[in-house]
Amino acid sequence: MAQSDTVRIQVAEDIIEGTFLTPRSKVPGVLFIHGWGGQQAFDLARARGIAALGCLCLTFDLRGHAATEARRSLISREDNLRDVMAAYDTLAKHPALDSGGIAVIGSSYGAYLAAILTGLRKVRWLGLHVPALYRDDEWFMPKNQLNRDVLRAYRSGHVEPQGNRALTACASFPGDVLIIESERDDFIPHSTIMSYRSAFRRAHSLTHRIVDGADHALTDKKAQRAYTTLLVNWITEMVMGARLGGTHPSGDDAP
Repeated sequence: MAQSDTVRIQVAEDIIEGTFLTPRSKVPGVLFIHGWGGQQAFDLARARGIAALGCLCLTFDLRGHAATEARRSLISREDNLRDVMAAYDTLAKHPALDSGGIAVIGSSYGAYLAAILTGLRKVRWLGLHVPALYRDDEWFMPKNQLNRDVLRAYRSGHVEPQGNRALTACASFPGDVLIIESERDDFIPHSTIMSYRSAFRRAHSLTHRIVDGADHALTDKKAQRAYTTLLVNWITEMVMGARLGGTHPSGDDAP
C-alpha cells in the first residue's frame, strides 16, 4: 500500500500543490502532468494504481488551475513549463526514488509540456495522451489569448520537428514512448498525433494506441477505463523490463 503525502512546490514567488504516493522501497518515479483546464485529480486514481505496482508517483496542479484558477488568464506556457520542471526536480530529490528511471505522463497540454521537458531533464519513459501542439511564437503570451483558429489550422497539417520546440525534443528522445489517441477527438486531430509519432526518430520503442469511441476529455466511463488499462499495462511492462535488467520492447508496436 502506498503512503500518500501532500507536497508544496516552490516556483519563483508561487507555491503549487502536489501529492506524493510513495511505496516502501526505492523505485522508478512517475510524474503526471494534467491538461489545460484540468487538475491533479484527473491523474490521482491512475497514479494510485501505478504506485501499487511499485512506483513513486507525483501529481500536481499547474499554476492557473485548482487553487490558483483565478490567475489562469495570466498564465503562459513559460510559466507552466517552470511548474513542470519544479515538480520534476521535487520528484528527482525524493529519497525513495531509484534515480535510474523516471517516467513522465502528460495529457493534452500536459503532454506537450512533457515532450519539451525531455529536452531539459532526464526522462526514461514518456507517455503522451492526446498530445496537443502549439506554435513556438507567442511563447510568453498568456495561453488563454492564443488564437484557436490559428491553432486548429496549425494542427490540421503535418508539422516537422524543425521549428517546433516540443517536436524537436521528441526527435532527440532516446527512451520508450507511449502515444494514446482518442478516436473521436474534436481538439487534437489525427494529423497532430502523426506529427508526434514521426518525430520520434531515436526512440528505443514506440507504442501507439487508439481508444475507440473516446473524445478528447474521456467523458465516457468506458473510455476512461480503456485509457487507464493501456497506461497501467505499458508502465508495468516498462518497470518490469527495467527490473529484469533493462529489457524493453523494441521497434514500432503501433497497430
